[in-house]
Amino acid sequence: MKKIILTVAVAFCVLETVHAQVTTLPPSYSEKKNDNLAIYRAEPEIQHNLIHTKIAISFDYQKQEAEGEAWITLKPHFYATDKLILDAKNMVIKEVALAQGKALKKLKYSYDDQQLLITLDKSYQRSETFDIYVKYVAQPNKVTHEGSEAIHDAKGLYFINPTGADTDKPIQIWTQGETESSSGWFPTIDKTNQKSTSEIYMTVPDQYVTLSNGVLKNQTKNSNGTRTDYWKMEQKHAPYLFFMGIGDFAIVKDQWNQIPVNYYVEKEYAAYAKQIFGDTPAMMQFFSDLLDYPYPWPKYDQMVGRDFVSGAMENTTATLHKEDAQQKPGQLIDENIWESVIAHELFHHWFGDLVTAESWSNLTVNESFANYSEYLWFEHKYGKDKAEDHRLADLSAYQSGNGYEKDLVRIHYNSREDMFDDISYNKGGMGVLHMLRNYLGDDAFFKGLNRYLKQHEYGKAEATQLRLALEEVSGRDLNWFFNQWYYGSGHPKLTVQQSYDAQTKKVTLKIRQTQKNLFEFPLDIDVIINGKSMRHQVWIAKEENSTLTFDAAKKPDVVLINPEKVLLAEIEEDRSVEENIAAYLSPGASYGIRKEALDGLYDQQTNTRVTETLRKALTDPYYGLRKEVIEKLSPESVKKTFTAELKTIAEKDKQTLVQAAALTALWEADIKDTPLFERALKSPSFSVQSAALSYLIKNNPKEMERYMKNMDEEVLAKNQEASLLMIPQWIRNNDWNKAKLIAESAAFYYLIKFQDPDTGKVLEDAFDWIMQNDTPDATNKIAMLYRQLKKELGDGPQVRMIVKIMITNGLTQKKAAQQKNPASQSLQEQVKLLETLLSEF
Repeated sequence: MKKIILTVAVAFCVLETVHAQVTTLPPSYSEKKNDNLAIYRAEPEIQHNLIHTKIAISFDYQKQEAEGEAWITLKPHFYATDKLILDAKNMVIKEVALAQGKALKKLKYSYDDQQLLITLDKSYQRSETFDIYVKYVAQPNKVTHEGSEAIHDAKGLYFINPTGADTDKPIQIWTQGETESSSGWFPTIDKTNQKSTSEIYMTVPDQYVTLSNGVLKNQTKNSNGTRTDYWKMEQKHAPYLFFMGIGDFAIVKDQWNQIPVNYYVEKEYAAYAKQIFGDTPAMMQFFSDLLDYPYPWPKYDQMVGRDFVSGAMENTTATLHKEDAQQKPGQLIDENIWESVIAHELFHHWFGDLVTAESWSNLTVNESFANYSEYLWFEHKYGKDKAEDHRLADLSAYQSGNGYEKDLVRIHYNSREDMFDDISYNKGGMGVLHMLRNYLGDDAFFKGLNRYLKQHEYGKAEATQLRLALEEVSGRDLNWFFNQWYYGSGHPKLTVQQSYDAQTKKVTLKIRQTQKNLFEFPLDIDVIINGKSMRHQVWIAKEENSTLTFDAAKKPDVVLINPEKVLLAEIEEDRSVEENIAAYLSPGASYGIRKEALDGLYDQQTNTRVTETLRKALTDPYYGLRKEVIEKLSPESVKKTFTAELKTIAEKDKQTLVQAAALTALWEADIKDTPLFERALKSPSFSVQSAALSYLIKNNPKEMERYMKNMDEEVLAKNQEASLLMIPQWIRNNDWNKAKLIAESAAFYYLIKFQDPDTGKVLEDAFDWIMQNDTPDATNKIAMLYRQLKKELGDGPQVRMIVKIMITNGLTQKKAAQQKNPASQSLQEQVKLLETLLSEF
């Protein structure tokens, strides 16, 4: 699963100024949240093995419920038993029976809204299989256990706009099983160490398409306007990976090696689906070759669902993405912001789906590989600079977080949801796997991964088994590595002191580890003299202080510690301006070194040598660095030195994001060139259009309406200045198409008024306009933003007080609108939404 964390930037800126019958199970079996970190989170005991699951299910859109029948084939794992426990959350259980052919033999059971304790008809041995039948009603809105983001995000089964009241949103149903939410829509043993083949019969309105795991075997039209689709999965997969998706989707077909590869998107985006997802077959080929293990499933589909609770989810053969994946050509020409997620979820089909973490403690053997696949794909397609940019950004997120004291493999945690963090993902992938790859070398590393996959295919594994596979292939002992990086926490924090002795012609480095738990590791050091580099490979012992000495004919231009940024560490060293210049110009300097060197120069832009280096950096081979340099130029430097270069870049750079950065730098420096910006307004790139629009509405506001006449809404969403200027006109004209666009800013009018009363008044008018009218999409957007704010900032009294004021104001106005139009179901649902929201705060 790819976790996408949103940031409510405006708000940040301002707010900164189970029952008795299961008690015989081990405590570790229960995964309820408990603040006692001493609890040992063992792998769940396997009392029975799932073998096959068959589900027949239909949906009540009005009640947001599902009627289901499940036939579950099981056998005892080892010990004979006459009892069975199934997870089934907040269901109405109508019947539990032993299925013997077509005959059903009723069984005694007890149910506590979380688990079914079934008394079997006899004691079964481990060589005997039996079939359990359960008839039930799934009630997802009553599911209250913890989930992947918050309690309300763990229903398992989601009805999106089920009554169609929101005319701007499609009617959809989709499921989300991770962590243990599949048991919200069918009874199962909802654990990662279970695997089952599956059959799912979905009865849906005939106008909708369906998607599930495996292959669509047949479709049967029914007499009542519904259709039953039969999906069959012949390979074993974990319950949390079971999936259903239903809606009015366009299906854009593709393939890889005769394997169907389809993209389920909203019809508006059908023409762009291959621009968004079209690299998928190439990714399948690349990953299959890299792992020497061909994609192991019968097809691969990707669906985009509205209001998804996370970034994306790797349901076996049927990945679900959130709506942000859907982009237009004007966005895709800048960059496909979803490309890394597409790679991430696909790679899970080896790491996570094929071989599954035996417990949530070992989540990193799923998520670190998916995380690192993003690097592997970028390195393959775009080159190392792009991959390193992505990797170092992920590591920065880990290092700036609060996870230093958390082990990568964690047998102690409060809630299983806590495992979905920057340690399991970013540190495990971009940090630990990257170091492991570099230590072993590509050949041994990827052969070791092949061994791991083949040894545990369609089963479960833990980090120790990964170590053993890599040791078998490489012949190297890796206990030292796994003990400190997998079963320990943190990373090295190093201070470096450097000196040069002209008489002995030696460079001395004194390296001190300042963190509490000492590490040992290989370390590369580059000594640069007269622009030529000599690399030294050393081993740093598990000691507080290390002293290294190297020959050097003269004082080095610069000494680069960790030049490829392979070691996950924080390194504190002092570099002069001249050393940073030498580092940037050093032969074959990595992206990380070039970026680090430039970061040390931006505050010296009046220095002539710095200016020369920055000018050279404007032609850096990697567009990401070119863009960053432009963004770091001061307005004074733009005016005095770089105007001509930036005008050329604005029209001729091969990357539209760099063009947009140049245009932004020019207008922020108040460089006048209206023809340049009017030409840019015709660019197919939304980012270029947005940058040009900022200049034009500032310097020629009388022409604003002409400039914005045919502007795509996505450009306006990127350009808050332009949207802010147009809000009064949109309100006067009752331009309902713009309501959702302005909702994000209007939601926080109360906060903005403290900083900028004039802007706050415009946004307050917009908020009132939204709340006084039938604006379901905009109202839903505002509610989502308030929940996001609570999630990110916590539930402190200041947050509650301010948000309650805004919700109460909105609710009062929405109720007044409902009184004027009492027949409107849409307004009724908006009032109910705001009332629910108010109760949450």
